[in-house]
Amino acid sequence: MSPDPQALRARHGAVSLLAHPSPIERLTRLEAALGTGVRIYGKRDDVAGIGGGGNKLRKLEFLLGDAIARGCDTFVTTGGLQSNHARLSAAAAARMGLGCELVLADVVPRHDADYRGNGNLLLDAIFGATVHHVPGDTDPLAFAHIRAEALRAEGRKPYVVGAGGSSPVGALGYVACAWEILDQEAALGERFARIVVPNGSAGTHAGLAAGMAAAGADVTRVQSYAVLATPERAHAETLALAQATLAANALPGRVSASEVVIDGSQRGPGYGIPTEAMREAVELLARTEGLLLDPVYSGKAFAGLLAAIRGGAFQPGEAVLYVMTGGVPGLFAYRGAFNQETSARSLDIDGKSAAA
Repeated sequence: MSPDPQALRARHGAVSLLAHPSPIERLTRLEAALGTGVRIYGKRDDVAGIGGGGNKLRKLEFLLGDAIARGCDTFVTTGGLQSNHARLSAAAAARMGLGCELVLADVVPRHDADYRGNGNLLLDAIFGATVHHVPGDTDPLAFAHIRAEALRAEGRKPYVVGAGGSSPVGALGYVACAWEILDQEAALGERFARIVVPNGSAGTHAGLAAGMAAAGADVTRVQSYAVLATPERAHAETLALAQATLAANALPGRVSASEVVIDGSQRGPGYGIPTEAMREAVELLARTEGLLLDPVYSGKAFAGLLAAIRGGAFQPGEAVLYVMTGGVPGLFAYRGAFNQETSARSLDIDGKSAAA
């Protein structure tokens, strides 16, 4: 099978929610700030499409295409209170003329007004989604299926998918992205030593791994940083989903356990709980490149990439690619994590105080 991302989208009836390909940009001021000689690139999935942008749109193109092909009229999905997937599901469903119901679990120990009323939650309401709040010890997917039965009793046709849209259908979005990256490498005359992503519900890493395998490329170049599950559980879920994506969609290649590379060093105390490394990573990229990361996913994974670069994991002259997965609305829910003292701190980005 030729690794053609547009042909894959057409074959599976994916809807259009973002421009393809998303651009790859070199982060030269960040490179200068780090001073290691490593070339750093960002793939801008954060700016793509509707609803505030983000990587979940890639999955939703395939999921909503499948839902529409099945004659469904309501998209039902799950996540945490500040779920980026939920926010983009609401936006994408609105764009495609479907109803949207979100089952959001209270899984992060934050009780401030910003977390519980701003950020993605605010946007869920603006996009017109029906939101169901459930306790953290509730199985949100089981609740979603119960809700789907109630919708069927009303004559509706729901389509149910779990957290992050991370199913063998949703992961096709990042199979296509892997092929897109291979095309962009060829156009740039570049080969990335590592392609780095966050790992929450496993779909982004699994899709990229499956895409690389299907193209006959090196799967181990993809590395993720676990932000939700433990590294062991994240590894098992990512491997299983990558294998299921290949099998369910009749794609060539295989992904072995040794090819799934996941680092758990940046998870911190748990999912959605800020770390100092995350804050420093968010501020450094903002103050060198004017680009924003989110505090739950991309900020922690980028902190891991920074630690690897600073620790000598890459040789001068090597190139690395960070897939910027979006989630910027989450910053407004974490205002307390970026307090006045932190925000006012000067970073030495070019040999002198940033405040000078």
